[in-house]
Amino acid sequence: MAIKLLIFLIILCGLFAALTLGLAARHERRAETSHPPEGQFVTVDGHRVHVVVRGSGPDLVLLHGASGSTRDMTFELVKHLEDRYRVLIFDRPGLGYTDRINRTGATITQQADLLSRAAAALGADKPIVMGQSYGGAVALAWAVHFPDRLSALVPLAAASGTWETPLELLYRVTSHPWLGPLVIPALTAYVSDDYVDSVMAGIFAPQAEPEGYGAYFGPGLTLRRDTLRANALQRANLLGEMTDLVPRYGDISVPTEIVHGDADTIVPAWNHAERLVTRIPDATLTLLPGIGHMPQHVAAPEVAAAIDRAASRAGLL
Repeated sequence: MAIKLLIFLIILCGLFAALTLGLAARHERRAETSHPPEGQFVTVDGHRVHVVVRGSGPDLVLLHGASGSTRDMTFELVKHLEDRYRVLIFDRPGLGYTDRINRTGATITQQADLLSRAAAALGADKPIVMGQSYGGAVALAWAVHFPDRLSALVPLAAASGTWETPLELLYRVTSHPWLGPLVIPALTAYVSDDYVDSVMAGIFAPQAEPEGYGAYFGPGLTLRRDTLRANALQRANLLGEMTDLVPRYGDISVPTEIVHGDADTIVPAWNHAERLVTRIPDATLTLLPGIGHMPQHVAAPEVAAAIDRAASRAGLL
């Protein structure tokens, strides 16, 4: 009897695993069909990088945050910039349609190296670099480690300091060596729209999510298995990388315009922007009253104005 029960449980587990993998694959196909690549591809040392290029003028790179893609920047912000800049909007490695660099979690320095070389391959040898949230950490690594590959820096709601809060449970699980590969397919297969909506609302708080953003952004791209894993590993590794990067901020010599919402509870300004401005020579800080973590959507004109100031200081406008 015990053997029969064990066989039954094994069969049941196998059926559940097959169902989960099948649903995950179907959801991934649906996400890629509804939200295909927006731009073009450039290959750097065998790595395919997805980039959207808009407008003309001085070169400007935009880098999205964790769980993002080019669509986070093309929804609103690029409209305020493409009339006077050649805007290069990249999918970071492992997200959107850019290939993963490795299977262990690409460091912010590896990402900055790859994306700066991709920009150069498109003729942008020294662009202005703006990065939001996690993308801001990549932008800071770009300025510290590759100072000859940019002309100005705009950290936006950027993770730029260190912190003591523990890694969120979701990232602890999805970055785990064996729990992650077990749990991630179930997330891809079964995560509900209500859960996605609640996460999006939290990211935008205290502002409301802009109308039409979710449908345009396509959370299904982020929920693909490889993307969830790559994003989790990057996030799990970030604190150690920032601990090494912070002492190097004094080396940054390009014009730096820092922008941060003073109501940001995800990357609090007091621990990041307000300390960052004291660590980078001649940096300036614009605090946006009442603005949360997504200024590129809810305060796009102010973000564009900061980019203009950086460009002017760099002699590009």
